Amino acid sequence: MKLARRPCAAIYDLDGVLLDTEHFYTEVTQEIVSAYGKRFDWSIKANMIGRPSHESARYLVEALELPIEPGEYLRAREKMLAERFPSAGEKPGAEAFTRALAARSVLQGVATSSERALYELKTTRHRDWFALFAACVTGDDPRVARGKPAPDIFLVAAGDLGVAPSDCVVFEDSPAGLEAALAAGMQVIALPDPAMDRGRFAGAHLVIDDFESLEPDALGI
Repeated sequence: MKLARRPCAAIYDLDGVLLDTEHFYTEVTQEIVSAYGKRFDWSIKANMIGRPSHESARYLVEALELPIEPGEYLRAREKMLAERFPSAGEKPGAEAFTRALAARSVLQGVATSSERALYELKTTRHRDWFALFAACVTGDDPRVARGKPAPDIFLVAAGDLGVAPSDCVVFEDSPAGLEAALAAGMQVIALPDPAMDRGRFAGAHLVIDDFESLEPDALGI
């Protein structure tokens, strides 16, 4: 299980890849939509994950036919998420894996659709760990004209790392993120949630369960 090309930089999505935060979104959204007698599950979430918040909110409102505006949903969830995010833990093996690459002098960055303020909340307990990333691009960065599945955020991250897109490997857990990284000309390692249909990650160069099942040597580094 190895990549075809040897990368010189690694770029990670945040939610569901480095940090175990996706369940917060699920819990909070279900709490909101239950007031309208609706159910939020992976048949809906699978089409929202990884995308910019306003785009995901529009999809949710339309898919569940909610009698509210997307902005109203986002405002309702903001406070609940802000209370939960500082307690976010790491995904299994994520910190050890990234530190192993850092020990090999591999450039690493984060490219997340989350806004900067939410990124800061999510990484509250992990400041020392996240200090090893040489770049962090968030969804509200003015240089990111289009959100995932457009390649913009990954191209900005590669530029900040000072490497060519083709020299990067991306770690993603969403179909939108996979599409964005492929459009940027990068190799992709997918870490789908167990509830996701793996068929939606057919374009990934590798598909793994978690970082504990991947050795740095698999990257050819």
